[in-house]
Amino acid sequence: MKTKRRAPRARLAAIGVATSCALFVAGCGAANEGGGGGADSGISGTISGAGASSQQAAMQAWIAGFTGANSGATVNYDPVGSGGGRTQFIQGGQIAFAGSDAYLKDEQLAQARQRCGGQVIEVPNYISPIAAVYKLDGVQNLNLSPATIAGLFKGDIKTWNDPKVAADNPGVALPATTVTPVHRSDESGTTENFTDFMNKAAPSVWTAEGDGEWPVPGGEAAQGTSGVVGAVGQGNGTIGYADASQAGQLSKANLKLGDQNVAPTAEAAAKILEESKRVEGQGPTSFAFDLNRTSTGGAYPIVLASYLIACPQYPDQAQADTVKAFLSYVVSEQGQQAAAQAAGSAPLSAALRGQITPVIDQIKVGG
Repeated sequence: MKTKRRAPRARLAAIGVATSCALFVAGCGAANEGGGGGADSGISGTISGAGASSQQAAMQAWIAGFTGANSGATVNYDPVGSGGGRTQFIQGGQIAFAGSDAYLKDEQLAQARQRCGGQVIEVPNYISPIAAVYKLDGVQNLNLSPATIAGLFKGDIKTWNDPKVAADNPGVALPATTVTPVHRSDESGTTENFTDFMNKAAPSVWTAEGDGEWPVPGGEAAQGTSGVVGAVGQGNGTIGYADASQAGQLSKANLKLGDQNVAPTAEAAAKILEESKRVEGQGPTSFAFDLNRTSTGGAYPIVLASYLIACPQYPDQAQADTVKAFLSYVVSEQGQQAAAQAAGSAPLSAALRGQITPVIDQIKVGG
């Protein structure tokens, strides 16, 4: 699909959501979005990426903004999913960068380093809260502690008037409706982040480690974020998990953390990186974070931190220049604001941008 020059942001977001399996191709875009300084900064080249569908609406806005300021550039992005993006990047060939809802680990990290001829660039570009979405007739406001969320999805809590749910919601009339948990049927970065949260924040209840494939039996399975949202919305007593920006008209539970009830907002999600540490051993060009899932300081810890994965060097000048310019725009204040408006994501802090930008600036042509 090709974006059109001067297409409004709202329309871009709508297109991004509606075409969840489409290949994004943009040769021109909204010139007023910026993306390199001046009416046309002279970047000329074609690059392709693939990966996380969570970045979909944001990526559409980034492509439009970048190509609007660089009329000679073309950026393609195929939202095949995080796993598919990482695999294609490791294999080299067609894609210059990947979008991933999880940072590279173990064997894949070693393979990516081999593909790049040394270090690998990993920078967070899309931070979004994952909401516990539900439909429960008569209940519009719900608070859930980490242990209660884990119990609901594990199947230990079978009715909505269970004492554990009631303890999180004093004074609320809860029905005896059966709980129907809904999870992703496909391998998903959203699932990996959600299960990682439950394991770290409620380890006595959720003993399985974070996993991109749903690790426990039971419940209802649905394909993709849209499938989960659809299945939850068609039931009563249903609960699922989804990127908060894609929850539609579903109710979103507040996370009960001590004496605070924290809503899944972009502002609360943005705070989590400030409380998290960079992963050791990834290399100096990696900004992979071990997210603080046990925050009680007002940050919302059920967060999807999605990354752009790239090489510090590319075999030809045009590709190196285009990758560097595109990544620079994505993490810039302007690019982050474009994503926030298009997809409801949390913009990176100025301090983090200041650390990431010099790494991107080092992208060059090389062997």
